[in-house]
Amino acid sequence: MENIQKLILFDKQYNFKYILGVDEAGRGPGAGDVFAACVCFDLNNIKLMQNLKKLNDSKKLSQNIRNEIYKIIVSNSIYSINQSSVNEIDKFNILNATFMAMEKSVKHVVSQLNIQDMNDIFVLVDGNKKIKNLDINMQAIIKGDSKSASIAAASILAKVSRDNYMIELDKEYPNYNWKKNKGYLTKEHLNAIDKYGMVKYHRKSFLKKYFESKSKQLGIFK
Repeated sequence: MENIQKLILFDKQYNFKYILGVDEAGRGPGAGDVFAACVCFDLNNIKLMQNLKKLNDSKKLSQNIRNEIYKIIVSNSIYSINQSSVNEIDKFNILNATFMAMEKSVKHVVSQLNIQDMNDIFVLVDGNKKIKNLDINMQAIIKGDSKSASIAAASILAKVSRDNYMIELDKEYPNYNWKKNKGYLTKEHLNAIDKYGMVKYHRKSFLKKYFESKSKQLGIFK
């Protein structure tokens, strides 16, 4: 059985009219917003599923294949991509900021579906926690991006969108090589922070321990 068939069958087992997959990108980096996407597509569309035969967890795909599948998904699904800002991450913490972006994405997809009965919807969320503040049928799926077609699709939309966002930020602040490291705190990135300091796109809450360990710039943390 092809992987795409396994992913589709996983979603279909829930036997709801509308299956919505949700995933995030950018929880781990020390710079940039966190992104979340929600995807709902017709799992019975045989031609679409054939076109999505390369669909998989975004982390397992090359950039070219992710970009290819991204175009197919946005042209053949109801979807929403949202982000929570660096300020929101520092204020509410990364988990809550991620849930905020996820909640916006789900609500936007639901509004586009124009559903009469909310019991027709089932939301599959990547990870081990359900989205807060959403009164919708929902299940958290550990490693869902490698099990569910809808979550895998959401993972691709979130990652491609965030990668493109970080490439744009790199043009504004090229010293940190965000086009390559996407904001993750690589040795190169940390060395650049030591040399040039932090900018508005850095997550202070993520870098506090780093600076404390080096006994530097403690004055910026109140």
